[in-house]
Amino acid sequence: MRTWGPLTAVCLGTFMLLLDVTIAIVALPDMAAALHASLSDLQWVMDAYALALAALLLGVGAAADVLGRRRVHVTGVVVFAGASLLCGVASGPATLVAARALQGAGAAATLATTLPLLASVYQGRRMSMALGVWGAVGGAASAVGPVLGGLLTDGPGWRWIFYVNLPVSVVAVWLTLRAVPESRGRAGRRVDWAGTVTFAAFAGGVTYGAVRAGSHGWGSTGTLVSFAGAALALVSFLVVERRVADPLIDPRLFLKPAFSGVMAGAFAFNAAAFGVMAYTSIWLQTVLGMSPVRGGLVFLWLSLAAFVVAAAGGRLLHGVPARFTVGGGLLLIGAGQFCMAFLDAGSTSTALIPGLLLVGVGTGLVAPSVAGAALATVERERSGMASGAVNTFRQFGYALGLAFFGTVLTSRMADSLPHGAAHALAGGGAQALRGALPEHALRAGFASGLNTAAVTAGTVAVVGGVLVLALLRTPGAVRTGVTKPAATTLTEETTTQRN
Repeated sequence: MRTWGPLTAVCLGTFMLLLDVTIAIVALPDMAAALHASLSDLQWVMDAYALALAALLLGVGAAADVLGRRRVHVTGVVVFAGASLLCGVASGPATLVAARALQGAGAAATLATTLPLLASVYQGRRMSMALGVWGAVGGAASAVGPVLGGLLTDGPGWRWIFYVNLPVSVVAVWLTLRAVPESRGRAGRRVDWAGTVTFAAFAGGVTYGAVRAGSHGWGSTGTLVSFAGAALALVSFLVVERRVADPLIDPRLFLKPAFSGVMAGAFAFNAAAFGVMAYTSIWLQTVLGMSPVRGGLVFLWLSLAAFVVAAAGGRLLHGVPARFTVGGGLLLIGAGQFCMAFLDAGSTSTALIPGLLLVGVGTGLVAPSVAGAALATVERERSGMASGAVNTFRQFGYALGLAFFGTVLTSRMADSLPHGAAHALAGGGAQALRGALPEHALRAGFASGLNTAAVTAGTVAVVGGVLVLALLRTPGAVRTGVTKPAATTLTEETTTQRN
């Protein structure tokens, strides 16, 4: 129990929260039919979770240093489980979106405390072993998500993608309380609540504006007000972070080109690699008529490529500068998205395979090295801040990517469809168009929207890759596999209090 108990407890929580990032993707069409949800509603079903996770990650991590990491971790799992139950019994889109946001809040508490808890128990070789297992569990969750989601949706129904979290949560809480000691950060640290609130307002405002633009236009009053509010919140956040004693992120770090480059790469990675997947799943099932299981299996090309490259890269790319693994990986992700931008009315799922493989290879290069690259750009005492920042930028990239690419898709579809069909798209999504359009027109319109979204995602990845290659020129090269792991550095800062 002493050796494997803490690792098992932490990995159970990690598996659940990362699984829920992707497991819902293949269930979206069934959710839309059962809850009479529009495409905008489906955007929020995915975005509410990712946005809450990104917005609260830094603040909850700081609070855990003061309140106790195990306590916050267990609270997060309990909140996540309760929200999963609410998701499963949701009777309408609004209820489901609210429950997904609550899920994201619980996930933030769980993820923010994962590495510090591991660091309080394991050191040296055991820490390296724990990090390897933890990373493999995260990769497995991402790979299994679409397939498991398809099996559950095709079997007992889409609500079970949430119910399955309940027994796992019970085991995770029991094992954490039994096997994981309590730990805290340095004495005297204060929680930056003002920074937490202003960052959450910024992230929520810009994401809401991007989603709203899909149905009301980029120039509508509500959209512009949302973006203006987000800008004001961002300015407030920067002012707060310059003045508080214990900031979530020190704005002066962004004056370092290498740090800014890694953050741009982290944001672009999750946005470009995963931001279009939800709409691809809708195309596979709603337009092509594939079952949830078959639709989920399509994404295995990406997952398997990422797993193989990540596993082999740990040995073969040891010592390679991270600017090449992260920057080059992003360029491959961009190339993969461009390869998937040639769909037409007659396209089938096989047209996605070359692009999914390229995105998978790029993901296998970026995912294992981006956190280490962030840590190598800051002083040791700021490693916790850098670790939280890179995770936040990744999740925020996913949330904003979902919102922005969805709006790009619907805007392009609206331009290519008759006015009445465009109105049906805004109100009910692709399913609502089946009775309003001939099959060929629906296929052509959705393919055109997906092509534009893929090109946009590919451009984001390429810009991110170029920024990483240009800015990540830290002395010492920030090498893959050489940088001290986040949790190893955190071990040196953790004060352990065993019950």
